Amino acid sequence: MKIYVITLAVKFQKPHQRTGELTNFKQKFLLGQCCPDCNVQQDLSGKNISQCNGCVRACMMEKIHTIRANYPLWAKRIAEVQEGKAVLSIRQWSGTPYRSKQVEIRRLTAENGVGIQKMELTSDLSECMIEGRNYPYVSIANNDGLSAADWIDWFSTYDLFRPLAVIQFTNFRY
Repeated sequence: MKIYVITLAVKFQKPHQRTGELTNFKQKFLLGQCCPDCNVQQDLSGKNISQCNGCVRACMMEKIHTIRANYPLWAKRIAEVQEGKAVLSIRQWSGTPYRSKQVEIRRLTAENGVGIQKMELTSDLSECMIEGRNYPYVSIANNDGLSAADWIDWFSTYDLFRPLAVIQFTNFRY
């Protein structure tokens, strides 16, 4: 079976304004799958956990998707995952990116709800167009585990003339 790797950043990388600070993407990703403190399953609404407000991480934004360049490549890969021919291996670096081992956080299959949606951004990054519908960037940022300011800074270097892939880790869709 094929394995496609998605590596989540441990720290913000250059040229982000918060370079070197922790992203907490691993914790946010795991929170998007299931509350690690009480095992409450997410309702997949794209909102912060509401069912377990007493938990340690209840106030943290979950990461229910990741956004990547090269939509055509990822569309092909996610189709293979949905057909049961491949899995997604969600990982993070154990140390310095590209100079350390990757540590697997979890493997995802079609049963986890893995999916893909095509996203285009406006030139000022204020809106995202996903499958013909407009969304304010703030809701996309929150579901990606980022604050609005961090999201703008993260995507300000992307080629805005090419569609991006929103790779969904759950059944949630825009």
